[in-house]
Parts: sequence; C-alpha cells; structure tokens
Amino acid sequence: MRSQGQVRFIRISSRMQKVAAGTCAALLGAWCVSMGAVAVSQFSATSEHVLLRLREAKVATAESRVQQYRNNLNGTVDDLARRQKFIETMVEAHIGELPEDKQAGETVSDSSTESAETVKKVSLAVPEAGKLAGVEAEQLAFVERLTRYADRRAAATADTIRKLGLNPNAMANGRGAEGGPLEKLSTAADGSIDPRFQRLGQSLARMDALENGLASIPQVKPAHVAYVSSSFGYRADPFTGGAAFHAGLDFPGPMGSPIYAAAKGRVTFVGQRQGYGNCVEISHGNGLMTRYGHLSGFNVRPGQLVDGGTRIAAMGSTGRSTGPHLHFEVRINNRPMNPRTFLEAAHNVQQEAR
Repeated sequence: MRSQGQVRFIRISSRMQKVAAGTCAALLGAWCVSMGAVAVSQFSATSEHVLLRLREAKVATAESRVQQYRNNLNGTVDDLARRQKFIETMVEAHIGELPEDKQAGETVSDSSTESAETVKKVSLAVPEAGKLAGVEAEQLAFVERLTRYADRRAAATADTIRKLGLNPNAMANGRGAEGGPLEKLSTAADGSIDPRFQRLGQSLARMDALENGLASIPQVKPAHVAYVSSSFGYRADPFTGGAAFHAGLDFPGPMGSPIYAAAKGRVTFVGQRQGYGNCVEISHGNGLMTRYGHLSGFNVRPGQLVDGGTRIAAMGSTGRSTGPHLHFEVRINNRPMNPRTFLEAAHNVQQEAR
C-alpha cells in the first residue's frame, strides 16, 4: 500500500486464504441449497395441483355421465333394445329363422304371458322402467326361441344317428378327457342362473355333442373304386383257402391311389401292424375307430386331426396281401363292425336329406 510517500506491505497467510475461500464456498453452497429447496417446494406444489385438477376432471366426467343416464333413461333403454334386435338379426342370419311356434312334446318354457304381465305391472309401479321391462321380455322370448331351435336340431341329428344304427344318447352323454379352470356362469349378482338360460346352455351342449358325434361316424368312402373285392364276415382265406373271418372291406385299385379318412377324428397310429402291413388308425370318439391297411405311403402323422374326406395315405400291397388294395375296418370298443352298414346307411340318409 502506498501512503504519503511510504510503501507498506500486507501479507495474508495461506491459512487465512483457505479460511476465506472456505467461507465463500460455504455461503455459496448454502445459497444453492436454499434455492433448490424453494424450487422443489414449488414443483411439488404444482404437481399436487395438477393431479388434483385431473381428479376433479375425472369426477366431473363421471358425474356428467351419470346425469346423462338420469336425464335420458328412455334413450338408454332404446339403445339396449336396438342391441337386442341386432343380436337376434345376426343369429338368425347365420343359423336361420328361429321358431316362434310350439310343438307337441316340447318341454321349453313359454314366458310370454308372464312377461307381458310383468311389463304391465312394472310400467304402472315404476313408469320410467317400463321400457326396460319390455327389453327383458324380448330377451327371455329370444332365449326360449333359441332353445327350441337347439332342441329341434338335436332331435333331427339324433334321428339321423339312429338310422346309421347307433345310439345317439351314448354320443350325447359320452364324456371324454376334460379339464380346465373353473369359470362359473351366472345371470344374477348373487351368482345364480335363471333356469331358462340354464336350459338353453344344456340344449346347445346336447346339439353340439350330437352333431360332433354324427360328423365322427364313418360316412365317406375311403377309396374311390368301383367295387369291393372282399366283404365283411366269412370268406375263403386268399392264402390257405380255408374258412376265415374278414374284419373289414377290401377296396382294390391301382398302386398309389389316394386313401381318405372316412370321418373326422384324430390319427392315433401310423406304422406297421402284423398282417396289415403299413397301417393308419383314426379315433373318432365314443369308442369308434377306423383302420386302413396294406398302404404304400402315409400323408398323416400321429396326433393329427383330420376331417372326413382328408387324404391320409396311398393304396398299396404291404403286409398279408395278394395285390394293391385297401383293407378298411370299423371298430367300436375294439369290436369289428361291418363298414358297409355305415357307408350305405350314410348314403341313404344323404339321399333322404336331398
């Protein structure tokens, strides 16, 4: 420092410099922390305010929807009626017109009188719910019509199965391997189910079981050939000439001719069996099985699902055979049945249907 012609020197020690620098740094840090706390506080307050406004908006939207329902109950009921009509139209478009009439012997309930009385009483007691009661009446009438349709279709299928020489009740009541998680159905908040809806479910289940059973009965000729060279039952053995039992039908044809599944089912065996040579076996459910022998090649694998008419193999002369042909068997619970009975009965039923 220069003062009055004199120069003086002031020395600051290293320790003093460190203390001063530390003090400045501490003050600066304290200021930053303070500003950060203020910023965090402001952000938190803003976020809470935004969330509160969002919740208020949701509540306002829900309340407005409830108010709309209160102010326009008739409009809501009209929408339900249109939906019911849409469902009925779509169902009838895919399965045909549902029956309105009742036939003798049918056990389906008729709630039309009861429903009309209910609509009348509800309309008098709670006028704003009259239309809703009307929609319920239409719904019950639709359920009963659909039940009649399922029962009549099941009856027609059962009659066809009888003409094929089988018991339809055994097919409808047969239980195979089943399983899966339990998912209960109900029509009321207490978990109960309206008997009319329960009856509909049972009728649809029986119809489905019978139609699946009918589709699993051998009805398709397994080879497109002109004649059968050996029938079911007694015959002279082609190798020994002695009396023998033939458990199927023999269809002769050119080597490699296509062989078809006689009905829908699951392939359970593909390989060689003694006497049959190359062989395919198909399970059709309810103990019914078809066997195809003396094949020259395969077109399916075990576990594969096939429909009636699916190509499964090629004609050959493997195993105990004197020439290219198909040996075709039908077995119920491993008991051989005459395949001609099924194939001819199926042909007659189809002719009657036409």
